[in-house]
Amino acid sequence: MNQASTASKQQKAFYRKLFIAHQIDTETHNLLSLHQLTNMPRRTLQDSIAAFSDLGIECEFVQEGVRNNAGYYKINDWGPINSLWVNEYIDEIKLILT
Repeated sequence: MNQASTASKQQKAFYRKLFIAHQIDTETHNLLSLHQLTNMPRRTLQDSIAAFSDLGIECEFVQEGVRNNAGYYKINDWGPINSLWVNEYIDEIKLILT
């Protein structure tokens, strides 16, 4: 899976979604913690999470408290994506995104 130098814009967008979904699935994250972890712009993160459904990934924001941003994201279903594959290749996915 060595595509770091040849990945197209669309491929990088796909891998970005997988990377973000992996982070959400393995740890508790909100938009701020994802931004701090990935250094991706908040809007990019929001757009990627909103587009999870394009891949069949079901994600929800679990509200905690009264503020709109008090809570965390949760992956309910990976759909057709094999989360074990993503976990196995997460280092290669990171390389593609750098």
